[in-house]
Formats: sequence, C-alpha cells, structure tokens
Amino acid sequence: MAAPALGRHRLTVWLALRCSLPFRVAAEFTTDIVTKVSPLSVSDTVSRLTNLVTSKGMRLFAVIDQSAEAREVGLQLRDTTLVIFGSPALGTPVMEAAPLAALDLPLKVLVWAEGAQTQVSYYSPASLASRHGLGPDLAAKLAGIDVLTDALIA
Repeated sequence: MAAPALGRHRLTVWLALRCSLPFRVAAEFTTDIVTKVSPLSVSDTVSRLTNLVTSKGMRLFAVIDQSAEAREVGLQLRDTTLVIFGSPALGTPVMEAAPLAALDLPLKVLVWAEGAQTQVSYYSPASLASRHGLGPDLAAKLAGIDVLTDALIA
C-alpha cells in the first residue's frame, strides 16, 4: 500500500501504525522537536526559564502547569509545564510574512518530567522556518530559542 499524501506529522503516525512501530520510535525519524536535559527539577527549570526570558527583555505570555490542570479534573499527569514567550519585535515580521506562523508563535517550551529527568522540549527553529517558508533573515529571528535553552540547562 502506498503512503497517502499527508502532512509530515500525519505521515509519521500513518507509518507508525502501518509498520506496527510504536509512535515514539517513529517520531524519532523527525527532527522537528529539540529535547534537552535539565539538571534541575521541573519547577526549578521553569523558574529559571521565566527569569531568563524576562532578563533578556522578552515577554512572558503564559506559564501553564498542565499537571495541575489535570489534577483539577481528577487525572494524573507527570510534571508538565508549558512556557509561552517571545518578542513582538521579532515575531511580528515573521507573522507578517507568513500569517500561519501565528499558530507557532509566540514560542513555546515544554518542561516535563521523564522519570527522574527533567526534559526541555521545543520545535526547532529550522523546522518552524521550513514549515512557514521563511527566508534566512526571518528564520534568524527564531534561532534565539536554542541559545536561551542552552543557557537554561547550563
């Protein structure tokens, strides 16, 4: 059976199901998501990240404790917090050139527990630039997330 004409993420899921591979294994074939290991706890990593964001003059839009939200409805979720931040001065030109980039902006970093390790995950700037057809000058406006997360885990 030929692979259907699907978007990249749907094709990964289709391949995982068709080939009887666990989704996690199939997802490793994509390079869209960067994951780094933090030496700190989830809460300490989130605190450090929000401090870095504000100290760099960026705007902190939201911090969503998804595990707390799950607890409020009687469900369990590993420590999972989404931090949403950005720079309107950098993000606005990107959204002006590619309106659908607003689906990915402001930038998001997921801080989550994987066993005893704290993971820091986000969409790679290259994948965002590719997804939205951004040229090098606009793609560069997204690249700061790599430097920021490197400083976070240092």
